[in-house]
Amino acid sequence: MKKYNDILPKSANNDYKGYNIAKYVFLVIIFVTIGRSCIHLLAPDGGAGTIAGMDTSGATGQNLITIFALWGQSQLLIGLFFIIVYLRYKNLISFCYIILLIEYAGRIIIGGFFKPGITTHAPLGAFFNIIMVPLSIIMFILSIMIPKESDN
Repeated sequence: MKKYNDILPKSANNDYKGYNIAKYVFLVIIFVTIGRSCIHLLAPDGGAGTIAGMDTSGATGQNLITIFALWGQSQLLIGLFFIIVYLRYKNLISFCYIILLIEYAGRIIIGGFFKPGITTHAPLGAFFNIIMVPLSIIMFILSIMIPKESDN
């Protein structure tokens, strides 16, 4: 029951007890998430063509660009939520790693098996998705473990 309380604490606060590496990796993930969101929001093609290798020509291409921009907005909101967690509610970092695991595993499952896209090359994000699943698991474990005083 204690570990459950570490993941979903009764109150959110800045009392983080896990390994510091999980906290610092979370900070890097925040920057990457916000960076990716800005690309989707600000790039003329939302990254759909230039990064993901998707055909953005014609009316359907414009729809794809719009979807990528909307995805960028969602990523920005997640990134802003993560910033708030990092600055004010660090005891929710473990929970955020579960969210990250679900998100990136879902991207692999949906994009790789159920609704794969047609691209001219493997998108950089696909490689990142594969890295994020085991990284999220490892960082989740480290975030709920309480280190010895000398290890943190």
